[in-house]
Amino acid sequence: MKVRYLPMILAENIHKSYGDLKVLKGISLEIRKGEIVSIVGASGAGKTTLLHILGTLDRFDKGRIRIRDRDIAALNDRQVSDFRNRSIGFVFQFHHLLPEFTALENVCIPAFIAGTGRREAEKKSRELLQLLGVGDRLEHKPAALSGGEQQRVAVDRALINDPAVVLADEPSGNLDSKSSEELHRLFFKLRDQLEQTFVIVTHNHELAGMADRKLTIHDGIIV
Repeated sequence: MKVRYLPMILAENIHKSYGDLKVLKGISLEIRKGEIVSIVGASGAGKTTLLHILGTLDRFDKGRIRIRDRDIAALNDRQVSDFRNRSIGFVFQFHHLLPEFTALENVCIPAFIAGTGRREAEKKSRELLQLLGVGDRLEHKPAALSGGEQQRVAVDRALINDPAVVLADEPSGNLDSKSSEELHRLFFKLRDQLEQTFVIVTHNHELAGMADRKLTIHDGIIV
């Protein structure tokens, strides 16, 4: 029996406009399970818009997207939110850690939203913080962490629900060059250990070149 190949992410002819401004003009791409793909391009080319659409944070106007063989357009708002929480992790340029909570608590939040019990969520959070080298900082609040440590906590938060896909938007944009390289190498370590798929938007072409594939967006299309 022949097994049908299913990509982790399949996007076909994606269009997106905001009023009269056409941002995406027919994007098509296919990303395999366990692949690390970087997306580069000038500011305003549509990179972040594409990432938000792939992450189900924004709706597209035309086209088709399947993630984990789910037709995203066929899901209602509640189903999309649940799918996003359980299947997709996000890492942003600005860490978006909640300042009043500790590193451990920040990582636990998506698990609580998914309905995971406190004991299980905290156990998983500790394991992830240890894996990423900040296990001794779990009781510290964001203000007491370095930029690199905050970003590692943000990565742990993205991983807490074992997402199939991790989307990163300029994840090293606020880090120094050493911390940036460490973060990108960390993505490969996580891919190898946890088998996640990574899509990374970055302006850093050297770091983008570390990915399995590099896609370039120009004026709303992949070139």
